[in-house]
Amino acid sequence: MKAAIVTAAGKTPVFGDFREPRAGAGETLITVGAAALSHLAKNRAGGTHYSAGSEFPADGAFPTFVAGVDGVGRREDGSRVYFILPSAPFGSMAEQTVVPAAQCVAVPDALDDASAAALALPAMSSWAALRERVGFVKGETVLVHGATGASGRLAVQVAKYLGAKKVVATGRDPQALARLSALGGDVVISLGQEEAALDAAYREQFSAGIDVVLDYVWGPSAERILGAAAKAGKPGLPIRFAQIGSTGGAAISLPAAVLRSSGLVMMGSGLGSIALDRLLHAVGEVLAASAPGGFAIATRSLPLAQVQSAWSVEGRVRTVFVTGA
Repeated sequence: MKAAIVTAAGKTPVFGDFREPRAGAGETLITVGAAALSHLAKNRAGGTHYSAGSEFPADGAFPTFVAGVDGVGRREDGSRVYFILPSAPFGSMAEQTVVPAAQCVAVPDALDDASAAALALPAMSSWAALRERVGFVKGETVLVHGATGASGRLAVQVAKYLGAKKVVATGRDPQALARLSALGGDVVISLGQEEAALDAAYREQFSAGIDVVLDYVWGPSAERILGAAAKAGKPGLPIRFAQIGSTGGAAISLPAAVLRSSGLVMMGSGLGSIALDRLLHAVGEVLAASAPGGFAIATRSLPLAQVQSAWSVEGRVRTVFVTGA
């Protein structure tokens, strides 16, 4: 079968022939319709994601495997499903794959394969954080830090759909920020403004009351938000801070006083911090809500044969590889 094959750590996958999968006990064979090119897929293929495991043995022997962590396809009974984490060495960027049967959820008829594949992970990131980690309650105020990326834009929509009273959105791209108002962003804060103005904007919002922060940035930018939360947050009232992505850096400097002087409750949200069955439950819920919620993500569909040329392309449009195209 044709597949996107990883031949060495850090190398772009190549389009070629890979052996056909056979389902074992507890697995299901899936004919893949679409698989999204996500940061998770790229980082696991490169061995840099914290969840990358057996594909990169310590002894240096590198077995080839198929790229891709999730996708949409049909089981042998014809049912259409979203699936995640296929059984190694198989991945989602192939004509077929095998997945533990428990790692599939039904896809609503209202979503085509490419749309479902594009939406699933980025929309799930905020849905799971709100539902599974921070204990979000309808009527609370949510700050989405890094709201101009694909996941952040969906986080604004998801928070509003789930009943947020107010959504505060931060980002650097002025044009993307301007469009967030139509998606549910009640207040937008530009990260490109001078530090004094940025600090004043944060103080205003935390003084008014922020209940939840969904952070897709981390790094120095998150340090500034945490400092504002400690200084301007209401004494005794918790601010639940969920760390989801790290586009702004892998580490921060966190003074002890920030935690002692505030009601900050910090947690991570992602693979490992949420059980896989709960992540799948969140995917099922968010896919079911996509049509009624009008969740939108810019998508471009490409034949899987173009995986090499498209692998390193960056941008706000989510690339989805489709088979048979």
